[in-house]
Amino acid sequence: MINHEPTLGEARDRRRVHYPAAAGRLDVGRTGATPRAVVVGAGIAGLAAATGLAERGFHVDVIERERYLGGRVGGWTQRLHDGGRVAMNRGFHAFFAQYYNLRKLLSRADIRLHRLRDYPLIDDRGRRDTFRGLPRTPPWNALAFALRSPTFGLRDLFRLDARAAEPLVTVSVPGIYERLDDLDAETFLRAINFPDAARHLAFEVFSRSFFIEPHRMSAAELAMMFHIYFLGSSEGLIFDVAPDNFDVSVWEPLARYLTSAGCPGRVEFHLDTSVERIEPEATGLRVIDDTGGEIAADAVVLAADIAGLRRIVAASPDLGDAEWRSRIGALATAPPFAVRRLWLDRPVRADRSSFLGTGNLDPLDNISVLNRYERNAADWAGRTGGSVVELHAYAVSDADSRPGVRADTEQRMLARLHQIYPETAAAHIVGQTTLWRQDCPRFAPGDFARRPGVITPDSRLVLAGDGIRVDLPVALMERAATTGWLAANTLLARWGGAGHDLHSVPADGRSKVLRRAANLGRRFG
Repeated sequence: MINHEPTLGEARDRRRVHYPAAAGRLDVGRTGATPRAVVVGAGIAGLAAATGLAERGFHVDVIERERYLGGRVGGWTQRLHDGGRVAMNRGFHAFFAQYYNLRKLLSRADIRLHRLRDYPLIDDRGRRDTFRGLPRTPPWNALAFALRSPTFGLRDLFRLDARAAEPLVTVSVPGIYERLDDLDAETFLRAINFPDAARHLAFEVFSRSFFIEPHRMSAAELAMMFHIYFLGSSEGLIFDVAPDNFDVSVWEPLARYLTSAGCPGRVEFHLDTSVERIEPEATGLRVIDDTGGEIAADAVVLAADIAGLRRIVAASPDLGDAEWRSRIGALATAPPFAVRRLWLDRPVRADRSSFLGTGNLDPLDNISVLNRYERNAADWAGRTGGSVVELHAYAVSDADSRPGVRADTEQRMLARLHQIYPETAAAHIVGQTTLWRQDCPRFAPGDFARRPGVITPDSRLVLAGDGIRVDLPVALMERAATTGWLAANTLLARWGGAGHDLHSVPADGRSKVLRRAANLGRRFG
């Protein structure tokens, strides 16, 4: 049975940073004409921006090219070959307690999540790490994790190069990017002298959650990740998951709120519609879509993915200036990834984890047993006596992601499942589907300085998304939500509207002990 808990309550970290919003009117349209904004993209960033604007009285048109909300965290239904309808999405997403601004968005519709108590990691030699029972307070959380890890011993701790490791404990934003963004994560970890096995089992698992391999990932982003989840926060490392497919458990409730009488503004969703271009006009911006439709807007939030953002800007020659357009054109995507979901005719063993991360088990990065926590999958498993298993391959190599080779990569993913969970080898695959995508932003060395921010040369236009620069300690879904709220706040300021408060983990390394040790290392190293 799935146990659902309310997990969107008060944050536990008393040292989290509060960013108060600007004061202003709570309804900008009450005493005059209602401003109209178009939000391009209905992912986390776009929906946060739409919520922020609608709650201050804007009329908001949300244009989304897919037929569902949520972007890369969207969900839909499809049919198996036997005609049965099943839920599908783009793969597992973890809602960490540190995701304050994402949870702020979800709280608008009283969305409840389900707590996963553990998510072990396993490597090619069967060594297993776990996050269960770790202390929450830095630096003891990271120290306890390291010392109880089968790949990292006390002797390894004393072999670390303290001077090279110093940026991990003195993270500041954006200073960490000025120090480390030109270096790749793998080179950085080797300089610290992390044991190879520990790098594979811990850091590589996290780096690949950014859909990029360590040798192609910015060391600054890795240090930021370590700060957000370990040394910068006392929220802990146990996360929540959606209790059902993302469409029914997350985005449909939020959409109902945004279109209800309880929301001060008015929100209209235009799904299965793609924006072609944006034309600046004297009084606003004109948004033209692929159906030939046009909307004259007072402001626009561009919250499309990297490819969509580049395409729209390229087709809108009068938008922005040359330098800004160059920054947009320089944005790139991370390597491809694959999500393979299997509907099996028998259960996996009862002691298998809901989620298992893998290290050095190419091409597989994790295994999810969906029927352990997702209602639709649990219902299917209950009716059939089977199970629903999902395999993820993040940051698939160029060689393994070529169209002619993908089938072999998918078979290797399946072979890894059989190796790790041998009971699945005898299972019959009742249904299966595999998604291949390459639309996550790249966080490669040197990218940060050229990354465009929320504010653009046109005060009527703002950007949002997890590929947009923001000088706060946020990442992944939380970066998307944060930029969405900031985009709304930027536009609200033009109309004298009250902004929305934000939170983050501390922007600087929080442990005085580690900072003193790091400073000594710098001084005498």
